[in-house]
Amino acid sequence: MANTKKDILTILGISIKPGESKEVNFDVANLHTSTPVNVPVIIERSKKPGPTVLFTAGIHGDEVNGVEIVRQIIAKGINKPKCGTTICIPVINVFGFINLKREFPDGRDLNRVFPGSSNGSLASRVAHKLIHEIIPHVDYIMDFHTGGSGRFNAPQIRIVEGERELNDLAKVFGAPFVLYSKHLNKSFRNTCAKLGKVMLLFEGGKSFHIDDLITNSGVNGVKRVLNHLDMLSSKFKVSVPKKDCILIKKSKWKRAKYSGMFKASATISSKVLKGDILGNITDPYGKFNYFVKADNSGYIINVNEAPIVYQGDALFHISTKLED
Repeated sequence: MANTKKDILTILGISIKPGESKEVNFDVANLHTSTPVNVPVIIERSKKPGPTVLFTAGIHGDEVNGVEIVRQIIAKGINKPKCGTTICIPVINVFGFINLKREFPDGRDLNRVFPGSSNGSLASRVAHKLIHEIIPHVDYIMDFHTGGSGRFNAPQIRIVEGERELNDLAKVFGAPFVLYSKHLNKSFRNTCAKLGKVMLLFEGGKSFHIDDLITNSGVNGVKRVLNHLDMLSSKFKVSVPKKDCILIKKSKWKRAKYSGMFKASATISSKVLKGDILGNITDPYGKFNYFVKADNSGYIINVNEAPIVYQGDALFHISTKLED
């Protein structure tokens, strides 16, 4: 583990002793107005040695529900560990968050430029600083995301298949679904995996939106994992998931056959059967009504909530194969 001894932890040029709490600044560049941008990194250390856990959100600036989950972890004091260290970065892409845009001002998706470069684009420099200044100090990472473009994700953990520790931690987290998905090239998750860091990627909700069910799922999952690592303060209660998580090996998107006005009737997280009506696409003139039907039986883990869709747009993400 990165910090199991009673030593001084130095992050971004600031030293934090065991038992100390500090807020350090993850700054990369000013705004175009020369206004400085402070990205707070909240660090809490116990006097008792233990693992170091990093909580991140806001890699995409429009995914505010992930930011809300990490905010609650801090506000409720869940991040004050019984042993070890926690590091919270609620908003990594603060430039996108200021404008409620997914990308950086240069149009780049931060989650496609890792591990970054110290002399590259703005997004690349942020990625480089995160990987070189923060990641070497941590053992576990929980990264919080939402669906994009009006698509609402069921609360789920995404991990690669075949990693026992990831599998065990995902089950401990207790989200309704665990989706096995391959690493994307140049993503934060892929880069951390290459560095030997254990990451749970949480997906839930949609961009520009905060949902209480999603937030609670994320916060409760964090408490379960911290409790599993013996880091959670005894003042917090740990809930037992209402149902065992469903492990999804394969899934596929149901796409729009026509353009038009769209209304989903199938609900998120529900189980559907092949041939079930999931929603309908209509035209504005009352002349056309097409019923969207399930191509296979499975669980709905994403629903497109946009009122207008075009031919080929993703409407529903449905499991096709579950782990036995």
